[in-house]
Amino acid sequence: MKNNKYVIYWLLTGCVMIFIMVVVGGITRLTHSGLSISDYKLITGTLPPMNQQEWEEAFELYKQYPEYQKLNHHFNLEDFKSIYFWEWLHRVIGRLIGIVFIVPFLIFLIRKKLDRPTIKKSLVLLFLGGFQGFLGWYMVKSGLVDRPDVSHYRLAAHLTTAFLTFAYSLWVALDLKYPDKKQINTSIRNLIRIAYVFLVIQIIWGAFVAGLDAGFIHNHWPLMSEGKLMHKTVYIEQQPLVKNFIEGKSGVQFVHRYLAYLVVAFVILIWYRTKNMELTTLQTNGVKSIIILVAAQFLLGVLTLIYAVPLWLGVAHQICAFFLLAAMTFTLHRFTK
Repeated sequence: MKNNKYVIYWLLTGCVMIFIMVVVGGITRLTHSGLSISDYKLITGTLPPMNQQEWEEAFELYKQYPEYQKLNHHFNLEDFKSIYFWEWLHRVIGRLIGIVFIVPFLIFLIRKKLDRPTIKKSLVLLFLGGFQGFLGWYMVKSGLVDRPDVSHYRLAAHLTTAFLTFAYSLWVALDLKYPDKKQINTSIRNLIRIAYVFLVIQIIWGAFVAGLDAGFIHNHWPLMSEGKLMHKTVYIEQQPLVKNFIEGKSGVQFVHRYLAYLVVAFVILIWYRTKNMELTTLQTNGVKSIIILVAAQFLLGVLTLIYAVPLWLGVAHQICAFFLLAAMTFTLHRFTK
């Protein structure tokens, strides 16, 4: 642990930065700010418009794309500035994360502070970070052609990759902090793995719900009653039955609701199967944390739905999902040989 202390700090700092980026990304999505910057400039785009002329030029560029033409044609310059801020902040944090991962990695590499397995894992992290940046650009691009919104598939890929990059960063840090390996109950480990997979699938469908604004309909629980879509144009298309569960607002919300029950059931089963076992303190804490967080996440999901996705509840729901994935990652690590 002592030899790896600064490497662990580096990885955990990256985890914190990814968390902040996900939070800001959630706010960006919920405030419909993601298409406010239509041109991608890796270096010069770090600074926002610095004077009135630059703001007017940015606004004129925004006017050329579908979101302004079909939804926000009533916007004035001040309205544009309010949505520009969140997307700009989101992109700046993304650039900072790149620096946080790349620069210390090179320093540790030159100073020979990384063993061969950690170098390989770090290269995977760098690839995931670069791929995440590409997906962000690819997602925004989908909203600059015909419809005033991004593809919910690309949004899901962008968000899920962020979650998985965080989870893998945490896993590598845990490998260094807790290098001890011991024999474990493989049936419990496999149960946690299955729960983990369903949690990731649930996160993907949560992104589908966000991308399709499916949280603004059926704002009742436990039954799905008729609801009214707010703030967005409704696109109704004839499509095969299966597509309703990946592209239809009602179908996507249905899957997200019932996957939540499944995730809760798996976590309860993990708790039940381990409650009479001899566990280490860390294993016990891991199981307790996922029980508490899955209950909080379920409650936040219900409240977010009932109140039709107010900003603070939508962000809180996403933050809790992040914490739940972190707790599940920690628990799985402690039950892995």
